[in-house]
Amino acid sequence: MRVTADREVCVGSGQCELLAPDVFEVDDDGAVRVLQEHPDAAAAVRDAVSQCPTGALSLAE
Repeated sequence: MRVTADREVCVGSGQCELLAPDVFEVDDDGAVRVLQEHPDAAAAVRDAVSQCPTGALSLAE
């Protein structure tokens, strides 16, 4: 599994960081940063991707 983020679309809501803090971080610019491109926490990452309000996160198997 590979997770990516479109920082141009992100609004910095922080849902992803809340659901998978080892994988996502909202940085000082207010946009998501992917900490682990190939994460182990599949369920948490899937939740984060599905709950992103702007669709900035995507997942490839």
